[in-house]
Amino acid sequence: MAECNLDHSLEDVKNKFNNQQEFLPDYLVKEWHQFLKKSLTQPTLNEAFHLLKKYDLITKKEQEIRDKQMIELFSKHNM
Repeated sequence: MAECNLDHSLEDVKNKFNNQQEFLPDYLVKEWHQFLKKSLTQPTLNEAFHLLKKYDLITKKEQEIRDKQMIELFSKHNM
Protein backbone atom coordinates (compact mmCIF):
# COMPACT_ATOMS: atom_id res chain seq x y z
CA MET A 1 0.00 0.00 0.00
CA ALA A 2 1.16 3.48 -0.77
CA GLU A 3 2.16 5.73 2.08
CA CYS A 4 -0.29 8.44 3.05
CA ASN A 5 0.53 11.41 5.21
CA LEU A 6 -3.06 12.08 6.25
CA ASP A 7 -4.27 11.14 9.71
CA HIS A 8 -7.64 9.44 9.68
CA SER A 9 -10.06 9.76 12.58
CA LEU A 10 -12.03 6.92 14.13
CA GLU A 11 -15.05 8.39 12.37
CA ASP A 12 -13.22 8.20 9.02
CA VAL A 13 -12.43 4.54 9.63
CA LYS A 14 -16.00 3.75 10.69
CA ASN A 15 -17.36 5.47 7.58
CA LYS A 16 -14.92 3.61 5.34
CA PHE A 17 -15.86 0.34 7.03
CA ASN A 18 -19.56 1.04 6.52
CA ASN A 19 -18.92 1.73 2.82
CA GLN A 20 -16.88 -1.45 2.33
CA GLN A 21 -18.65 -3.81 4.72
CA GLU A 22 -20.73 -5.56 2.05
CA PHE A 23 -17.56 -6.54 0.17
CA LEU A 24 -15.76 -8.03 3.18
CA PRO A 25 -16.03 -11.69 4.23
CA ASP A 26 -18.55 -12.18 7.05
CA TYR A 27 -15.92 -13.34 9.53
CA LEU A 28 -14.00 -10.07 9.03
CA VAL A 29 -17.11 -7.93 9.42
CA LYS A 30 -17.59 -9.38 12.90
CA GLU A 31 -13.94 -8.70 13.73
CA TRP A 32 -14.22 -5.09 12.48
CA HIS A 33 -17.18 -4.45 14.76
CA GLN A 34 -15.13 -5.57 17.77
CA PHE A 35 -11.98 -3.79 16.62
CA LEU A 36 -13.72 -0.42 16.19
CA LYS A 37 -14.88 -0.51 19.83
CA LYS A 38 -11.29 -0.41 21.07
CA SER A 39 -9.12 2.56 21.91
CA LEU A 40 -6.89 2.84 18.83
CA THR A 41 -3.74 4.85 18.20
CA GLN A 42 -3.35 7.19 15.25
CA PRO A 43 -1.01 4.83 13.35
CA THR A 44 -3.52 2.00 13.87
CA LEU A 45 -6.40 4.13 12.60
CA ASN A 46 -4.37 5.06 9.53
CA GLU A 47 -3.48 1.43 8.84
CA ALA A 48 -7.09 0.33 9.29
CA PHE A 49 -8.34 3.04 6.93
CA HIS A 50 -5.92 2.03 4.20
CA LEU A 51 -6.75 -1.65 4.52
CA LEU A 52 -10.37 -0.75 3.81
CA LYS A 53 -9.70 1.88 1.16
CA LYS A 54 -10.93 0.78 -2.30
CA TYR A 55 -11.30 -2.80 -1.05
CA ASP A 56 -14.22 -3.25 -3.45
CA LEU A 57 -12.09 -2.24 -6.45
CA ILE A 58 -9.07 -4.49 -5.96
CA THR A 59 -8.62 -8.02 -7.33
CA LYS A 60 -9.61 -11.14 -5.39
CA LYS A 61 -5.92 -11.90 -4.86
CA GLU A 62 -5.31 -8.42 -3.42
CA GLN A 63 -8.39 -8.82 -1.22
CA GLU A 64 -6.97 -12.07 0.15
CA ILE A 65 -3.71 -10.29 0.99
CA ARG A 66 -5.57 -7.48 2.75
CA ASP A 67 -7.77 -10.00 4.58
CA LYS A 68 -4.61 -11.51 6.06
CA GLN A 69 -3.29 -8.06 6.95
CA MET A 70 -6.59 -7.27 8.68
CA ILE A 71 -6.34 -10.45 10.73
CA GLU A 72 -2.79 -9.47 11.74
CA LEU A 73 -3.99 -5.99 12.70
CA PHE A 74 -6.82 -7.42 14.81
CA SER A 75 -4.54 -9.91 16.54
CA LYS A 76 -2.11 -7.10 17.49
CA HIS A 77 -4.98 -5.35 19.26
CA ASN A 78 -6.70 -8.34 20.78
CA MET A 79 -6.39 -7.67 24.50
